[in-house]
Amino acid sequence: MVIRSEPEKRLASDTHITIQSTQEELDQKYQEDLLAKLLAEHGSTWDSPRDPRDPYNWSSARKMTVAIIVSLGQLVTIMTTSIIAPSLSTIAKDLNMGSSEMQITFSIFVLGLAFAPFLIAALSEMYGRKGVWIFCNAWYIIWNSVCPVGHSKALMVIGRFMAGSGASVGVTLTSSVLTDMYRAEHRGKSLAIATFFPYLGPAIGPILGGVISQNLRWEWSFWILSLFEAAITLIGIFFFTECYTPTLLRRKALAQQNDALLLRHSPWGIKFYKDLFSQLKPHILRPIQLMVNRPVVQVVSFIIALNFGIYCLMLSTYASLWIDRYNESETISSLNYIALAIGTTIATQAGGPTMDSIYRKLREKNKGETSPEFRAPFLVPGVILAPVGLFWYGWSAEKATSWVLVNAGAVVYTCGSFILAQGMLAYLLDEVDHAASANAAGRMLSNICGFAFPIFAPRMYDKLGYGWGNSLLAFVFIILGVPTPFLLWIWGSKLRALGKKL
Repeated sequence: MVIRSEPEKRLASDTHITIQSTQEELDQKYQEDLLAKLLAEHGSTWDSPRDPRDPYNWSSARKMTVAIIVSLGQLVTIMTTSIIAPSLSTIAKDLNMGSSEMQITFSIFVLGLAFAPFLIAALSEMYGRKGVWIFCNAWYIIWNSVCPVGHSKALMVIGRFMAGSGASVGVTLTSSVLTDMYRAEHRGKSLAIATFFPYLGPAIGPILGGVISQNLRWEWSFWILSLFEAAITLIGIFFFTECYTPTLLRRKALAQQNDALLLRHSPWGIKFYKDLFSQLKPHILRPIQLMVNRPVVQVVSFIIALNFGIYCLMLSTYASLWIDRYNESETISSLNYIALAIGTTIATQAGGPTMDSIYRKLREKNKGETSPEFRAPFLVPGVILAPVGLFWYGWSAEKATSWVLVNAGAVVYTCGSFILAQGMLAYLLDEVDHAASANAAGRMLSNICGFAFPIFAPRMYDKLGYGWGNSLLAFVFIILGVPTPFLLWIWGSKLRALGKKL
């Protein structure tokens, strides 16, 4: 052990204080520049970097309240996707559906999640998060409630699609709301909060659906979720505080009756509130422009889409594996979805703090500089665990081994899959200023894949079996997904620079 003399200790202490002071000065300068930027863009700014009205400076309790409300809303979205999985065969029989129609009924909800985010992101960036969130929840409640009415195939498919459009407010705004309240260095923590409840959905949904199907009727799978969402929305009306900074600053400027300043500085001014359609167009086009003009958004969105498509494929066939191959009842088969929830919970709750820790260390190493590429090391375990889990799950199911082995493979896969999803989303949010538009751009392709992959799942497993079927998915993931962290770490900054001015 090296023993330092008193002068050496004082020198080390003084050096540490100097470095800390320099970092604090840099942070203060950054905050002052940010306040000036807000004034230029919105005609108003916060009184100081510590203004309590700034969502970044809200108390932890206030932030947590908003986070829990929007997370519970997204939980309903995830549950709606999978709650009918145990009763799909019963629904198909009652509605005279074939196997392809049955899979479309399951996945059409995910397709509804694909396109509505463009409008939702635009409206939320024009008028704030809260009003859009409440309206879309009401839209979901109406359409989800009418899905089983009359036992009509057409109404079921249309209702699922329209309900998905409304429910997409959860996947579009949850991470955006958390981004509004938490700075980049705490983004892992915020994503852990935002994803805790939603990622329990893959387990809670099928379990609830199995119990309902056996003890009530499958129609109640829809109506119970509508009641749950109605309760969450009612709570949100009173306790969801608007957190989108541009909206809050425009309200502040209006409250001060400083119309002249607002018109001079704001790109929209008072007209922003009066001319909806003329202002809506650029906001709707923003996610499309991000997707078309920004290669880094294309790469990130493609990997998110591949990852989500495989996950939805597994989600749609998991119950049938246990019912058909293991001869389990609908209720018992649904309990296996707990394995998926375990994997996602490990990924999000352990992954969030880990991602923040990696980010802080790399920031310190780079003298306070930040970069989206600091998320890349966190992706490495994700791209390794996901294909390993697919091989494990697939061949365990193929050989009809113990349920423990099959579920263990599912835990490994979902853990890797959601580590990757969490890291890629954080990268995208770090890179793009408009969080809702970034989310909409990143989610569009993923939800299309989430719709398409389950449709070909039965035919793939019929021809290849669970072993080679999941091996095929794993090989595709290895070829396309494994290089991603290294691509972003080495060439990410150059990739981000391409098309940035477009």
